[in-house]
Amino acid sequence: MHLKTPRSGEFLLLLETGKQTMKELDEIKEELKIDLNAVATPEGLDLIDTKFLGKQGKINQLFKTLPIKTDPKLGKQINDLKKDIEAQIAEKLDYILNSSKTATFDVTTPGKEQAEGSLHLITQAIAEIESIFLRLGFVRRRYPEVETDWYYAEGLNIPKDHPARDDQETFYVGDNTVLTAHTSNGQLREMELKKSPPIKMINIGKTYRRQIDATHTPMFHQFEGLVVDKDINITHLLGVTEYFAKAYFGQDRHTRLRPHHFQFTEPSFEIDITCEVCSGTGQVDKQNCKVCKSGWLELGGAGMVHPNVIKNGGLNPEECSGFAFGWGVERVLMMKTGLPDLRMIYSDDIRFLNQF
Repeated sequence: MHLKTPRSGEFLLLLETGKQTMKELDEIKEELKIDLNAVATPEGLDLIDTKFLGKQGKINQLFKTLPIKTDPKLGKQINDLKKDIEAQIAEKLDYILNSSKTATFDVTTPGKEQAEGSLHLITQAIAEIESIFLRLGFVRRRYPEVETDWYYAEGLNIPKDHPARDDQETFYVGDNTVLTAHTSNGQLREMELKKSPPIKMINIGKTYRRQIDATHTPMFHQFEGLVVDKDINITHLLGVTEYFAKAYFGQDRHTRLRPHHFQFTEPSFEIDITCEVCSGTGQVDKQNCKVCKSGWLELGGAGMVHPNVIKNGGLNPEECSGFAFGWGVERVLMMKTGLPDLRMIYSDDIRFLNQF
């Protein structure tokens, strides 16, 4: 078999090309060495892999630009270099991964500052309300939020045809079971628990109603106060409400009783508090106050406990009397902070919650 030998001019060209190729291969080896010494992360190693072995990498460029078909030795040298690069990258990756497992933690390194949390608005308000009434000698209670119809309505002197017992207004979960729409169920349970006066309790819990708008939510919180003893009268009620208003809203605030009707109290009242915006005058800059219109804001309901309720609680209305009040936690919170929409209290927007 006769092998074709290159002519002298072709031989000199191949010899020169081989020298150039060896130079390029050495330059690639040196560049790879520098890059591998500098890299410290798997992500950085990925960039080196792309740089040398990628589609547009240095090795593929050699295959494209050199006369490999004319001189097969060039192809073998480039393939050997390619395998060497792959091995060095794999070895470096193994080193990086093992080093990260055994790396020691420098305790002198400054830590990342963590966001500081705080109690929710409702929790803050409940704690403040509770502390005010504890100073007056009230005992904190919490009674069931899922209640029987007796404690929710019947025992509180609310007849069966009363709108408060309508299933369009109230969440019934059974024929005789309801999600409480008020915390007044605590009145009967507290009287049954104590069995005799004196009684002085504050019941704070969740309540539920089929309402939702800027000032109502389907679930909200109420605090229910009950005082039962001998010779309790309206002046005691007024004194407690006045003390709460000044302690919670400020010493410049005042309250008044406005006649109203509730089934479980007689007589019954709405408690009003002077408006903070107009200082109770009803006017701002000689214009009617846009918040209250009259100088007063409604705080909540109250009254003298109805004799039937005292009797249903197991006490004798001939021997004792009492007063009760039930106000919304969210409502007094809105009145104190000036929040325009009750639903904002239940927002998960950290920018809003951070203000408090």
